[in-house]
Amino acid sequence: MADTEYRNVRLTEEAYRRLESHKRAGESFSDTVERIAGERSLLDLSGILTENEAEEMREAIHERDDRSREELDRLVDDLDS
Repeated sequence: MADTEYRNVRLTEEAYRRLESHKRAGESFSDTVERIAGERSLLDLSGILTENEAEEMREAIHERDDRSREELDRLVDDLDS
């Protein structure tokens, strides 16, 4: 098994607090940094849909929003009655 190499990193107090707030129980700071650094950005998804696919998705989202609003309105009306 290879020896682990370590590096010292200086953080501002604010950066330290922010990193600490992302730390999970039982997780080292190295584990936290590796987990966060490995997360994908939404920008990584740019270009995976064609313009037609993106438009279909937008329409489906708008339709679902409209149905959700209508259902909430019905529930409110039922509660007010």
